[in-house]
Amino acid sequence: MEALTQFVNAINGIVWGPPMLIAILGTGLFLQLRLKFMPIFKIGMGFRWVWKSRTPEAGAKGDITPYAALMTALAATVGTGNIAGVATAIALGGPGALFWMWMTALVGMATKYAEVLLAVHYRETDARGQQVGGPMYAIKNGLGKNWKWLGFAFALFGGLAGFGIGNMVQSNSVADVLNVTFGIEKWISGIVMMVLVGFVLIGGVKRIGAVAQKVVPFMCVAYIVASLVVLGIYIQEIPAAFALIIESAFNPVAATGGFAGAAIMLAIRYGVARGIFSNEAGLGTAGIAQAAGQSKNPVESGLIGMMGTFIDTIIVCTMTGLVIIVTGVWSSGANGAALSSSAYAAGLPGVGEYVLAISLAFFAFTTILGWSYFGEKCWEFIAGTAITLPYRVLWTGFVFVGAVTQLDFVWLVADTLNAFMALPNLVSLLLLSPVIAKLTNEYFANK
Repeated sequence: MEALTQFVNAINGIVWGPPMLIAILGTGLFLQLRLKFMPIFKIGMGFRWVWKSRTPEAGAKGDITPYAALMTALAATVGTGNIAGVATAIALGGPGALFWMWMTALVGMATKYAEVLLAVHYRETDARGQQVGGPMYAIKNGLGKNWKWLGFAFALFGGLAGFGIGNMVQSNSVADVLNVTFGIEKWISGIVMMVLVGFVLIGGVKRIGAVAQKVVPFMCVAYIVASLVVLGIYIQEIPAAFALIIESAFNPVAATGGFAGAAIMLAIRYGVARGIFSNEAGLGTAGIAQAAGQSKNPVESGLIGMMGTFIDTIIVCTMTGLVIIVTGVWSSGANGAALSSSAYAAGLPGVGEYVLAISLAFFAFTTILGWSYFGEKCWEFIAGTAITLPYRVLWTGFVFVGAVTQLDFVWLVADTLNAFMALPNLVSLLLLSPVIAKLTNEYFANK
């Protein structure tokens, strides 16, 4: 087992090394240039479309509102990466890592826009009459039959990765934080989560969307409010925090306190890697959710979808990062969720660690729901709709397994599979970029 772990670890170091990070960032930058930075200039329009999409559009194809589709995608992306991932980036790369997370998000907005646009443009109607899409369908219908193997590869890697990164890792995080903070036995958390997940999955995408559009805005707003309270208490430290973030992004950070010091490349590496882990721009998952949304035009779906990256990283991750920096705990030597917990405990003595524990539990639980849909559509692409019920039963069971099991190896394998998901998606984005540009130009030419 140790040899296998070392082997997978070596593969992981290659697939998530500089070439992959450059490929994801490079694709996003290429798309931003091809779109003439439209995703950044149209952030205001994106927010307006998000608000407008709460009500169904008459005559539009789709099974849920675009707003519910966005919340389903956000349910999957706003998770442990926003709390533990940000903390890890700062602990290993210094405060400058947060700057590179921002840059990753701004570039990633173009990637997410393109993913969603293609998913809606090339979506199909399945055997149940539901709208389905995502990178596998964009590859199959956009690139032709000769490329179907690449769509199959995406679906296979996505379907397998979901059980790890989208299921067991998340349920393990919930069980662990509830055990440490409130003393709840892990098996109890596992059973409760399994029942709740099973209840939601019975209703399919409509129930997932209904739950997501109620829970996700609430949990994001509650977390942001708690963070703003801490930042209000430390308001005098905020200018210095921003100065430290910018300076650290371009200069090495010296060792201080428990912080071991970090070179500029470490800030870039961990900022980019944790940013991608958090917002999933480049993995192609958002398109799977958004393809179910009612839409008359894929560009409008893309505008809504790209706001997921903005909300996830520019807003939610920034809250975590600023709290860690202004409270001064970033140099304590702590890492991951423990670092975030100590920051909120310092900012809100007596309640901060509980706020963070509850937030992490909500974030991780909704990630299980969002990823359940991603995985389901991947396996249906491979085996048809007959696999749906067995998949949902298996997915629900793995929630309990994850809660009570040590998962270091599972995390490693799932992280590696995520990289293998990204490759087919990036290839399709680059090859179909003329379609992305054409549809975008036609839409805005008529506005």
